[in-house]
Amino acid sequence: MRNHTALTEFILLGFGSGLAPHVVPFLVFLVIYMTTVLVNTIMVFLIRVSSRLHTPMYFFLTNLSLLDLCYSSTIAPKAMMSFLAGSKTISFIGCATQFFFFGLFAATEAFILAAMAYDRYTAICNPLLYPIAMSKQVCVQLLVGSYVCSGVNSMVQTVFTFTLCFCGSNEIDHFFCDIPPLLSLSCTNTDINELVMFTLSGLIIVSTSMVILVSYAYIISAILKIRSAEGRRRAFSTCTSHMMSVSLFYGTVTFMYTQPSPLSAPAQSKVVSVFYTLVIPMLNPLIYSLRNKDVKEALGRTISSVFLK
Repeated sequence: MRNHTALTEFILLGFGSGLAPHVVPFLVFLVIYMTTVLVNTIMVFLIRVSSRLHTPMYFFLTNLSLLDLCYSSTIAPKAMMSFLAGSKTISFIGCATQFFFFGLFAATEAFILAAMAYDRYTAICNPLLYPIAMSKQVCVQLLVGSYVCSGVNSMVQTVFTFTLCFCGSNEIDHFFCDIPPLLSLSCTNTDINELVMFTLSGLIIVSTSMVILVSYAYIISAILKIRSAEGRRRAFSTCTSHMMSVSLFYGTVTFMYTQPSPLSAPAQSKVVSVFYTLVIPMLNPLIYSLRNKDVKEALGRTISSVFLK
């Protein structure tokens, strides 16, 4: 029996078997990834250059855009190379590294979305305490805490996964190194690994989603008490973009990582994975910019200043 130390590489099958180039997936990934890089870079730039956007809400939005850049960059470049290259291999260390950073950025996004919900709760329900409750120090602490918790989760899952014994086929039926297809290659019992994955993923999803749900329960209650229809509309408008991002992210991640492995079909998992690894990082800045008056005004001022020079 060959253990994991004898295995030096994996083969990423992508969206089909064989070594033939996959041109269509390559073009789709290329368009999505380039759009992701462009829109997230624009979002970070707008927030940096506009003094009106130097608030806690946009501090987290900046970090969400940077996170989405790192998140998609962990997956897309290697996937596109494997789609076109005659060799679809990824080294054992490379696979473990991709696995770790993917888990780090995915979990951190969940924590940042929860921090953004808390920010909106504080701004709407406790506006007088907002400057203190969401001071720069608190925002930095929330951000650092998000990365620390995510790093611990990712390290535990990486160690548990890559100390398994892999024997037989080294072909990963996916376009990146993810837990379900890796566990299917192991020749040892993976019950503990599946339990660890389910427990840690479930803990992160449940804890962050509870923060979001409780925050929005208080937010909705406070908004309904506003007598002015215009006041209610403006209050809701500050939250709708975040609610859309939350729904997209949590819906796909919950589907992927909290279901028993026998229920996860490879083809279905790949489609869902494309959505939350590439499509959501592309959509997030578009959602916030298209539905956010402050961002649209900042974009207009920036464009005007460029053309007036």
